[in-house]
Amino acid sequence: MGNLMVERLQRAQKPRPTFTELPHIIVVCGINGAGKTTTIGKLAYYFKNQGHKVMLAAGDTFRAAAVEQLMTWGERNQIPVIGEPGRNDAASVLFDAAQSAKARQIDVLIADTAGRLHTQGGLMDELKKLVRVLSKSQPGAPHEILLVLDASIGQNALNQARLFHQAVGVTGLVVTKLDGTAKGGVLFAIADELGLPIDFIGVGEQLEDLRPFEPQNYVDALLDREPS
Repeated sequence: MGNLMVERLQRAQKPRPTFTELPHIIVVCGINGAGKTTTIGKLAYYFKNQGHKVMLAAGDTFRAAAVEQLMTWGERNQIPVIGEPGRNDAASVLFDAAQSAKARQIDVLIADTAGRLHTQGGLMDELKKLVRVLSKSQPGAPHEILLVLDASIGQNALNQARLFHQAVGVTGLVVTKLDGTAKGGVLFAIADELGLPIDFIGVGEQLEDLRPFEPQNYVDALLDREPS
């Protein structure tokens, strides 16, 4: 059974993109509470540790607290953040960030977006607009659109993945809160139906607790937690 489970996940996996066009722009989306802004801080730490120059863009302009939180992550990682509390045009923040990243020869620009509920059509349209704005900043941008999903919400994660993917063409997933009792079995349904790769998993609160996803390791851990 374990081998079949690994195969189901591996069918959806793809190699991580190489950073051929710089800055490599990553849009991070997801609903409030999934751990999106925290995930961005951990992604920044991960890429910086690989030797890349990283910048963050505070595109969640609906929540001043989100901008402040991102600036705190920037300070912790000692990397620049574009945007400030009170600046509420997310499209201009992201466009300015893309231009600044080019000028500063940044390798990776990670853009936060509003923690929109996937049922709010107007906010989903806003996300599409942000992707369009970034596509005009340089050819091929954004290079990745990562959706942050909370493993503990079960079947609703599949609905979220389906709707975000329909709206903006998600390229990969970051699954958070896999450190608790959440087994994340819904990942199999997402892999089967949408074929979306899982790029990273969050397994704790520390900066280093974001890891590249390994289907074999994940299935081993999943089966270990099942009652015998």
